[in-house]
Amino acid sequence: MTTKLRGVYAIMKDFKIDDSLGFILNKVNGKLKNEFLQKLKEDDITPEEWAVLYFLWEEDGVTPKELADLTFKDKPNTNRILENLQKKGFITRSPHPTDRRAYQIFLTDAGRDLRVRLVPKAISLLEKATRTIDEDKIKEMKILLNKIYNNLL
Repeated sequence: MTTKLRGVYAIMKDFKIDDSLGFILNKVNGKLKNEFLQKLKEDDITPEEWAVLYFLWEEDGVTPKELADLTFKDKPNTNRILENLQKKGFITRSPHPTDRRAYQIFLTDAGRDLRVRLVPKAISLLEKATRTIDEDKIKEMKILLNKIYNNLL
């Protein structure tokens, strides 16, 4: 066995998946997503639909491509989410005024009304998840997680 290969095996021997940053992030994300799903159930909204609604609350009339970019979803997934939201009566689609190939997404009154019920649920879950962590640590964690994301671009 070569020296290099022995070094790799030594590193692998010390590797513990449950202490891996990726594993921990995935575990936390899964738990947050599942808890949020439970909070959103009574409004018949999924966490993926929530993200789309949130960005429409911020700016109505964006295109599916813009929503895909904002939510970090691919276009087919975004279109499926939009179809579900349209079936539920929370959005409408209108032809884009300058691009005949595109259309814009607009909230209905029912979609706008969801904001008052859903944003407090998101805030409540995040407060629960961070209740034992100092505000400064939360800010630092957000900065560090964004740095990790940017390192992977």
